[in-house]
Amino acid sequence: MTIKCAKRRQQQGEGGSSNVFSMFEQSQIQEYKEAFTIIDQNRDGIISKDDLRDVLATMGQLNVKNEELEAMVKEASGPINFTVFLTMFGEKLKGADPEDVIVSAFKVLDPEATGSIKKEFLEELLTTQCDRFTAEEMTNLWAAFPPDVAGNVDYKNICYVITHGEEKEE
Repeated sequence: MTIKCAKRRQQQGEGGSSNVFSMFEQSQIQEYKEAFTIIDQNRDGIISKDDLRDVLATMGQLNVKNEELEAMVKEASGPINFTVFLTMFGEKLKGADPEDVIVSAFKVLDPEATGSIKKEFLEELLTTQCDRFTAEEMTNLWAAFPPDVAGNVDYKNICYVITHGEEKEE
């Protein structure tokens, strides 16, 4: 199963939990809280269009259009407090396969159990099967998960990021 197929499956997941906090481990909630605090630039407990503009400016994106910011804020059903913020992430991750299931899917492509797949092979699969990746999506994938000097991609790291949202500390 490709990453994009898994993503589509996540988006088609069943109904959500009544308590969004039960969807995440305590460490994940803390990470989301830290992210929320960074984005909530004016520290009023609500992520606004101005907060988004300010945080994007700190990341070097200075010319973000008002329409883009409004579209981001409108993804929520109302003011974006921490619970709404967490719910938005929960909805994106709903139905996600556990890490071991995704790793097992990649292992089918790795009969020697090396923990990696050739970049060219993975790129061919992702651009010709299921929901095909675009050239831009492939560029973004390789920017996020660059192959080693031999052209191998660490799929275990990709699986970890899919399920946890960040790279493993080595």
